[in-house]
This record gives sequence, C-alpha cells and structure tokens, in this order.
Amino acid sequence: MNWQLVQLAWEVHEGTPKTDASVRIIALDTDTAQVLRAHRQQQRQERLAMGEAWTDTGFVFTQPDGSRLHPQHVSDQFLWLAYLAGLPPIRLHDLRHGAASLMLAAGVEMKVVQETLGHTSSAFTADTYTSVYPQVATAAAEKTAALLFGEESQAEAGKLISLRS
Repeated sequence: MNWQLVQLAWEVHEGTPKTDASVRIIALDTDTAQVLRAHRQQQRQERLAMGEAWTDTGFVFTQPDGSRLHPQHVSDQFLWLAYLAGLPPIRLHDLRHGAASLMLAAGVEMKVVQETLGHTSSAFTADTYTSVYPQVATAAAEKTAALLFGEESQAEAGKLISLRS
C-alpha cells in the first residue's frame, strides 16, 4: 500500500499520495543504499531486543520500539542538526529544492528530476524547484560558444567574466 503522513496542527493522519506521480521508485546512489542497509540491520536488532513490545509500522525510521516518528519531531531534529553544523535555518522540505537544483547542476535531465520529485509536470519542477547555479550557467555558456565557434576558441573555458567596463 502507498500512503503518506500529513500533519494537521499536531495530529498526524495517514492518507493516499496527492497524485499518481507521487507513487514512485527512487533510485539511490551506492553509498546511501549501503547506509540504509546498515540502518535496517540495526533496526532488526532493535526489533529482536524489543520482542513483543515492538510496534510493526513498516516505517524505515522509527522510535526504538518501532512506532512512527512524529513529523514535527523530525523537522525539529533537522533544524537542530543544521544549527549544530553552522548552516542557515531551512525547513526539511526545502531539501527538495536543493536536491532538484543539485541534480540539474550535475547534468541530470529535467524529466528525471521531475519523476524523482514525483511531479506530474516538468514545467512545474523547473519553475518551482530549481535555481541556476553559476557553474551551470557557465557550462551552458561554454557549450553554446563551443557550438558556435568550435572547441579550439575556448582558451579559458569555465572562467566567469564580466561584460561591464
């Protein structure tokens, strides 16, 4: 079954995802998959230690007894970790914006970013969740110049220049 948690005031409700595009498989890099496997192994050990007291919610991240985490608790922990790391305060949800922008900066196609985020439209993804990093803008300029002038005229590829006098 596919469902999502929605927090209204303090109360948490389980419901179906907003759109069909919300139901998807997310590809993970090797390192992240390895960390999640280790987490699953740790969770299995916690489950065995709890015995009958374990609450089988099916969640990946839980309380030590298997019960679900409250979304606000997760958000508060994220803010605290960001603070401890010396980062500016951002909402946990804002990581979606950063992920979309980083994927595009890494050269991932817009359609892949759209499907990863679970949007029904790539135009929505582009308009709402992305920023153009200077590196991406520079790479676009270099690619355009290479197309127009050929590779050999790109003596200082990747260098930002100002056209102002």
